[in-house]
Amino acid sequence: MLTVSGLERAVGIGAHCVVQGANGPVLAEVVGIDESGTRLLPFGSWDGVRTGDPVAVTQSGAELRPDDAWIGRVVNALGQPLDGKGRLPEGDRPRPLRAAPPPAFTRRRVGDRLSTRLKVMDVFAPLCRGQRMGVFSGSGVGKSTMMAMLARNAQADVIVVGLVGERGREVQDFLQDDLGEEGLARAVVVVSTGDEPPLMRRQAAWTATTVAEHFRDQGKQVLLLLDSVTRFAMAQREIGLAGGEPPTAKGYPPTTFAELPRMMERAGPGSGEGGDITALYTVLVDGDDMDDPIADAVRGIMDGHIVLDRRIAETGRFPAVNLLRSISRMLPDCHGPEEYAIYRAARCAMARYADMEELIRIGAYRPGSDAEVDAAIKLFQPLEDLLRQSKRDAMEPNETFARIHACLTEAGISVPTE
Repeated sequence: MLTVSGLERAVGIGAHCVVQGANGPVLAEVVGIDESGTRLLPFGSWDGVRTGDPVAVTQSGAELRPDDAWIGRVVNALGQPLDGKGRLPEGDRPRPLRAAPPPAFTRRRVGDRLSTRLKVMDVFAPLCRGQRMGVFSGSGVGKSTMMAMLARNAQADVIVVGLVGERGREVQDFLQDDLGEEGLARAVVVVSTGDEPPLMRRQAAWTATTVAEHFRDQGKQVLLLLDSVTRFAMAQREIGLAGGEPPTAKGYPPTTFAELPRMMERAGPGSGEGGDITALYTVLVDGDDMDDPIADAVRGIMDGHIVLDRRIAETGRFPAVNLLRSISRMLPDCHGPEEYAIYRAARCAMARYADMEELIRIGAYRPGSDAEVDAAIKLFQPLEDLLRQSKRDAMEPNETFARIHACLTEAGISVPTE
């Protein structure tokens, strides 16, 4: 943090300044003001900055000019190209990075179901147009791979991917292997690696959201994938503590829990003739603790949550979605009557199996003791095999429902019809 004198009456919290150091200008943001002066954090490095260097107020970095030509490009948190494909065109309309969400009373309702072609999501945790969903898991359970599958397969006009605090080594792996040419061809990817200053990591999330708003206002259906909200919150924690805020739960200052809904409310259904932003936010839960403060806060904001389970991943079933702990708040309306009956029958059977799983595994359960448990045992492995899906696989929702119905029938489970 740098303390500057003489700007106390010229700037407010969140204003941007340029410090003219010996190694060139450094963009910074005001994070605190008190009797000692104005406190700045850098978007880069303070290397070369000395006492007496001039500081000027600027609008640089506070707004963005997205353009349709950004599709297929990779940019940093400041909207500068990272892919070596040349200059990035700027749009005519400047957009503030910290825009307000559309007014609640002018927004449309959540729309029809959006086909993701991920079997486990389309049936057990369906996603609708304008819905916001959280993906919760520990490290190494397949969040990034699942996001890449959505980017390639989901029904959307434009995909906006925000990689916040990503490992630098994994950026090219994600772009070339997970996302691929097919996914990148309709995507804008915003990257901020974990070694960058907290301002850059926080701004990457704002930049991705601003780009999504640009395409939404053109009437397009946008899928926003942000990985991860936890790293955004960690960046805000560093910024807040540097600004003198008091730490609360796990050291997070109050602004962290204020910034989360401010950012996430910008996604969702649009107003008037605009499109929608359907958003998925990943949450890295420390030690697989779903009661982590950030996970708990995000779960209360989202319209549903998907839980990736390490035990399921260890069995080799990917995406490792825990069917019983995942839910979409758009149910049952986003399924048709027959689809919802299939979903309910399969979920009830899996819940019965989960209740008796320990007894089944140690051989303490005797077949024939309970007809429902016997049917659940017959269903378990065929359903697990069906839901297993590789990165390159895709299946339309209608076919997925038909196959699950066939699995239920073979297990002797009737699907009630209304």
